Amino acid sequence: MFVHAHPDDEASQTAAAMARYAAEGAQVTLVTCTLGEEGEIVVDDLAHLREGDALGRHRIGELTEAMAVLGVTDFVRLGGDGTYRDSGMAYDESGGVVPTAELKDGSFWTTDLLEAANHLVQLLRDRRPQVLVTYDQYGGYGHPDHIQAHRAATYAVALAGVAGYRRDLGEPWVVSRLMWSAMSASAMRRALRRLRESGDTETFKEWGDLEGDLLPPMLVADEDISVRVDGAPWAAHKLGALRAHRSQVSMDDPWWKMFTSGEEWSDEFYRLAQGVPFEGEGMAEDLFAGLTR
Repeated sequence: MFVHAHPDDEASQTAAAMARYAAEGAQVTLVTCTLGEEGEIVVDDLAHLREGDALGRHRIGELTEAMAVLGVTDFVRLGGDGTYRDSGMAYDESGGVVPTAELKDGSFWTTDLLEAANHLVQLLRDRRPQVLVTYDQYGGYGHPDHIQAHRAATYAVALAGVAGYRRDLGEPWVVSRLMWSAMSASAMRRALRRLRESGDTETFKEWGDLEGDLLPPMLVADEDISVRVDGAPWAAHKLGALRAHRSQVSMDDPWWKMFTSGEEWSDEFYRLAQGVPFEGEGMAEDLFAGLTR
């Protein structure tokens, strides 16, 4: 089970794993917490979607297309479509991501955490996944909805296995592993190096050479990464899923141009937050390694 904040988050962070395990016959469930109503539209011909909540409705269609590319048939919104609203985000003076000053009613960031967790408890007890993947405690790069998704998922994993808790939500289920999606610092260094070698010395220049204290906080050192999913066999699937989210993703954006420039761009990395440890040294190659599927 993959728990993400908005449509398109799954494509950028976990699409290769989703496509792989769906192809292998595993039950793959995507839970998206909001409709992404506050997303930034990157193509002019969809600018009309900025009116009201039209973007959120449109993004359900984009998500449906992305799931078809990945071969995933079980994808739901937490609590049902529109239960929780995209909170949006802003930047502080240092460039860090913070909640917006004026949150709209129903924003996921301010929702009751137990309520959100209970929706997920019901899904966990129904789908009974061995592995749940979500964000780390910082929500990756700090988006409020990513942080809230992390909190709800962590709370739900704890509650789902409690024998006496909310019997109306189903029979207890213990998730074997709670995993956090991660961005590899070494992979980012390689991508940035390719960008510099191409002659671009301006894009992301605030990152320097990504050594020492200049390392952005969302990047994770290799020794702290538990699993590397080889994305090469699934690169076309991942790219197709990204392109399905046309309102949000432009492959001409410097970020995506940098990332897709190398052979390993589609690789994905995951950290073990809790649960059954992985055996051996270095990164495992399978989220289910050591588990009986």
